[in-house]
Amino acid sequence: MRDWWTPDDEKEFVKRASCISDQYSTYTIVDGIKINGKLTLGEDMADLGGAILAYMAWKEDTKGQRLNSIDGLTPEQRLFLGYSQYYCANVRDEVKRMQATVNPHSPVEYRVNGVVSNMPEFQEAFHCKAESPMVNQNRCRVW
Repeated sequence: MRDWWTPDDEKEFVKRASCISDQYSTYTIVDGIKINGKLTLGEDMADLGGAILAYMAWKEDTKGQRLNSIDGLTPEQRLFLGYSQYYCANVRDEVKRMQATVNPHSPVEYRVNGVVSNMPEFQEAFHCKAESPMVNQNRCRVW
């Protein structure tokens, strides 16, 4: 229960966390209602960190294996597709309005798009141009 970070560590963490909070605060949920990036920050950081670690683990686990494209999708594309399918949902606007004020999780579409837009691996896998909406111009990375 001791603060072991240096003042510089804390300053850098706040800067990196603010990048994510600022990014998610730009997303409109419904009817002009934006995500409260401060409310969802912990989960948004966890989603990004988890996706980065999952990608790294998958690359390590498949190192040296010959992975083929299937149905026109590369192994990397299939990994990201599988990640996105986990968050498939259909949420009514009334629920979105209510959750915007109380739910510490971002809406599911941003738990995917917000995360992968910060991952150069996604950009490479899908050959996204630098100005694409799926490429965050101010990439965030906390860990």
